[in-house]
Amino acid sequence: MTDRPLRVMWLLNHTTARKFEIPMLKRIGVQEIFLPKKYPADPALRSASVDWSEDEHLTIPKDDLAILNDADWYHNPGIEAWQIASRHFDVAFFILLKTDFLKSMSRHFKGAKIWRTYGLPNNSYHAILDLLAHREAPVWSSVASKNLWFGQAYAHLAAEEPHFIAKKAVLFPVGLADASVRDEWNGDDKRIFFICPDLAFNSYYENVYRRFRKTFGGLPYVVGGAQPISVSDSHVLGYLPSEQHRQNMRQLRVMYYHGTEPNHIHYHPFEAVRSGMPLVFMAGGLLDRLGGIDLPGRSKTPKEARQKVERILSGDRRLIDSIRQSQQRLLEPMKADACEADWRAGLGRVLGKLRESSPNISSANKPKKRIAVLLPAAYRGGSLRGAKLLARAIATGSRMGGEDIEVVFGHLDDPACYPKEAFEDLPASIKRRPYRWRTVSHDEAVRACAYAGLGGSLQYQTYQAPDDGISQFTDCDLWIVISDRLLSPPLPIRPYLLMIYDYLQRYQTTFDDDTNQKFVARAHAAEAVMVTTAFTASDARQFAGIPAKKIKKVPMLAPEFFANPARLEGDTDASFLWTTNLNPHKNHENAFKALRLYYEKYEGTLNCHVTGVDTGELLKRDARRLRGLRDICSSSAAMKQHLKIEGELPEERYQAQLGRAAFLWHPGRIDNGTFSVVEAAHLGVPALSSDYPAMREIDQQFALNLTWMDPDDPDDMAHQLKRMETNFERARRRLPSAEELAGQSVDRLAGAYWSVIKDYL
Repeated sequence: MTDRPLRVMWLLNHTTARKFEIPMLKRIGVQEIFLPKKYPADPALRSASVDWSEDEHLTIPKDDLAILNDADWYHNPGIEAWQIASRHFDVAFFILLKTDFLKSMSRHFKGAKIWRTYGLPNNSYHAILDLLAHREAPVWSSVASKNLWFGQAYAHLAAEEPHFIAKKAVLFPVGLADASVRDEWNGDDKRIFFICPDLAFNSYYENVYRRFRKTFGGLPYVVGGAQPISVSDSHVLGYLPSEQHRQNMRQLRVMYYHGTEPNHIHYHPFEAVRSGMPLVFMAGGLLDRLGGIDLPGRSKTPKEARQKVERILSGDRRLIDSIRQSQQRLLEPMKADACEADWRAGLGRVLGKLRESSPNISSANKPKKRIAVLLPAAYRGGSLRGAKLLARAIATGSRMGGEDIEVVFGHLDDPACYPKEAFEDLPASIKRRPYRWRTVSHDEAVRACAYAGLGGSLQYQTYQAPDDGISQFTDCDLWIVISDRLLSPPLPIRPYLLMIYDYLQRYQTTFDDDTNQKFVARAHAAEAVMVTTAFTASDARQFAGIPAKKIKKVPMLAPEFFANPARLEGDTDASFLWTTNLNPHKNHENAFKALRLYYEKYEGTLNCHVTGVDTGELLKRDARRLRGLRDICSSSAAMKQHLKIEGELPEERYQAQLGRAAFLWHPGRIDNGTFSVVEAAHLGVPALSSDYPAMREIDQQFALNLTWMDPDDPDDMAHQLKRMETNFERARRRLPSAEELAGQSVDRLAGAYWSVIKDYL
């Protein structure tokens, strides 16, 4: 905090609340206030409006104010908006519609955060937190709750909450801008005035209206309240301008208020009292706490309420006058004078704690942030390379962004799968850490969350934790998991992102429905899902149902080669390279049929060298989809002569063989594409590829000028193989230059990764 004016962000759009709370903030010493200029199209915000009047009093730079005014203060306004808010404002009042907002605010706003709570009908706020988070993981943590307050409008609300919320309670009592009695009522219209909005779609209000009609059937009445969807009921007035609403308050004979919720009340009963209209209300609700416990308008049963309403409709002056005179006490707690002391004390407490928690710590003494990149399964090949590239991009991007983040690379503790040589290309600054997945029971998970300072409920009976024998990666501030292949939810002690390269299960039967649903659930629970192609982003939305705002597209990262060999014509073997693995989408059967046609129909002369993870088993493994390959191969003398199955090659040998190939062949089907074509281009080798969306995106980003074939047509595949045999030198001359490829290096693209990831750190 500095010597600048005391500034507050009041991030609500409730019209009536704003009319009281903004003057109150000024009354207790707040000098400048920011009000949001956007709010969601949500029926729950039916009383919302936008007010620009406070902008003229703000002394912050106009460009900063423009960014604040354009931000979404109900979902995630973004890091830039939060940085501006932290620079200029001390306190922010907010309501919580999305947990994404609370997470974003906790990470990036340095001021005090006051969750403005007006009470809920038949619910608690910790239950709402669980509901908003889908109960996958707690969202109220020791980090999130730093300078976070439960800003209750009524002193008893925190009593309904668990200790982790109750201990943060501070009272900012609800009030009315004008709590004086106008006494303008005449009651000439002998009907009941009942407020009940959203009748066409809100089951709560539908039930309220049903009970009202049961209680007051046969009596004349009208129903006020906004109806976003029209209702075919002649009693329902729908939305009315404020003057017409005020006229109804003057002329209608009596208002009935149904509410019996002890923690929540609407504003319209107070409007009736202010106008002088007699109010008949049910006992047991919040009005009892506000002075209504012995008022003559209070009714213990629906029968008693009807009797009083009938007497008022018939003109019983004694009852009418008794109610009108006594009910004025309900306005006393709503007056500014009655509320000021609590508001002043509450804000003083918040600012005092903010000063205590904001020591001047030099950047040199701040602990370094740490991010874990986790391989959840025994991935090798392209997935392993992609994970290592991602780790490099984070480390490089953070340095470029002025934050030197420490990156930890986590992989399964399997020396046979992950020998030391597999990580020789990982920078020394990135520490690798073997681990094993450990199953954690519900009770263990609850205890672990409590130790981590997390409050809330957990839904699942089991979780899984990456057990590194040290701290289960809790020394890392963020986890980034490569793929969604998590059958159980991760122990929710750290936020996590997923890097999802494809949704192959949409196009072929890869998992059963239950398994797939578990994978999808992990993606929904993640803070965000990163993808590298528009094709996968579309699958994430349409197939997995992930909200678009959680899908973050980042550039494709490809391995780099420091030596870009000269591209000399004739400096090749009489062969082409097919790099693959045993996954079904690799299209082995059509590829083998194409090879037979290439050698027998088109008289192809180049050898085909097959390499990749597990390819040594290509003609040996007894899987149904692979059995036919042996028949195709054994029936063709040409294939026996020219097909060379190399198996998985060491990296150096693979690069040497690729560098000597006439071209690379990629006959796979739908996936996120293969970066082997980019590796080939680095070595001056062109590629013949199956034509599908992800490969088109790779071709465009890296300007590879790939040659295409139809992976569902073996004859076309064979024909294009023959064309490549003839024209590979020409295709080689169309490859991008070393300078062009360098433009897509990890160093050049790392900033795009960091701009996404830093928002979740």
